[in-house]
Amino acid sequence: MTIDEKIKLIAKTLDEKKAENIQIIRVNDLTVIADYFIIATGNSTTQARSLADYVEFKLGEIKPHHTEGYDTKEWIVLDYGDIIVHVFNKDTREFYKLERLWSDGEILDLNTVLGG
Repeated sequence: MTIDEKIKLIAKTLDEKKAENIQIIRVNDLTVIADYFIIATGNSTTQARSLADYVEFKLGEIKPHHTEGYDTKEWIVLDYGDIIVHVFNKDTREFYKLERLWSDGEILDLNTVLGG
């Protein structure tokens, strides 16, 4: 699966499960830790956990190298190497403001990624 296919699948999965404010940021020129960040918000810790679980399920045999945050479910990180998925609850996302920290990255249009 290409990186573009993974990005589309992750974004589509989050969108289908009603994640809010999905952002895809290309950070490959800014850091070596990943090429893309995908950031999404769940309305509750339960939804955040469900979103992360569903991304893992949809990617099937592509397993994250590392996961973090399943214990608190306030900020769940799925590290796929080239893509890092951040699933937040609303308060935690507002507090950390990753989009602001990575504002020099290129924000991809969600509708374009989803093919709409």
